[in-house]
Amino acid sequence: MSAALDAVARFNAAFEHRDVDAVMAAMTDDCVFEDTAPPDGTRNVGQDTVRAAWEKLFSAPGTFTTEEVFAAGDRVVARWRYGWDGGHVRGVDVFTVRDGLVAEKLAYVKG
Repeated sequence: MSAALDAVARFNAAFEHRDVDAVMAAMTDDCVFEDTAPPDGTRNVGQDTVRAAWEKLFSAPGTFTTEEVFAAGDRVVARWRYGWDGGHVRGVDVFTVRDGLVAEKLAYVKG
């Protein structure tokens, strides 16, 4: 497994447990998370702002299932499914890894 895949695997394990502290420990201090809010997503920058975005996301009902993950150098792409009572969406995340940590997570959704 590549260093980038290892970093995203640590991030995803924390994410699946909705462990905000562990998610943030897996991200750089200057991390970026772009969510899927319409119409073009919201750009969250820095530990405090990204932490608040995770706390909001994790408070909502629903379950993410990772369908596929692959790496190209310091980039990792993950296909996922987010399901809730009565529906689901599919999407992808494009991660950038720096120094063994997730520096950027850009989320895109179908639809």
